[in-house]
Amino acid sequence: MPTVLQVVRSAVAPLTRTRLFRALGPIVLPPVERLLARVTGGRVQLSGLLVPSLVLHTVGAKSGAPRDIYLMYTPDGRGRAIVAGTTFAQERHPGWTYNLLAHPDAAITVRGRRMPVRATPIGAAERDAAWARIEAQWPGYRGYERDSGRVVRLFRLQPVADPHHASM
Repeated sequence: MPTVLQVVRSAVAPLTRTRLFRALGPIVLPPVERLLARVTGGRVQLSGLLVPSLVLHTVGAKSGAPRDIYLMYTPDGRGRAIVAGTTFAQERHPGWTYNLLAHPDAAITVRGRRMPVRATPIGAAERDAAWARIEAQWPGYRGYERDSGRVVRLFRLQPVADPHHASM
């Protein structure tokens, strides 16, 4: 028997694949997420109302400046998370993926708790299994990859034991 959340996700997911959402999402959602984070002290994310969400804290690949991005994630056991660089099916990879490739030591904040992580790109051999896990959480999400015309970068975020390990 599907849960209420699964029914809501199944109803909302097709809307997120519309042209209107893809056009407005990148413009509207980031400022709304930042405002909600400011108001709630980082404990609530808009996207977190439907799917597990985190704030990824990276270092700019070129600038070296700190960067924060709000992302959906898929739990991957033992505290790990999978994140996908879909960027609303745009043709270019999102900046945060370049940051993780250049500086894999990062940090995430989940429900107000910050922790260091190491990002590892998910290779070809594991992609289908990772996408299946992601789509079990958010039906049709891989459609962003097909529609973007590129291979979306997937990363596994592994918590690290030493809090000084990450450069955040």
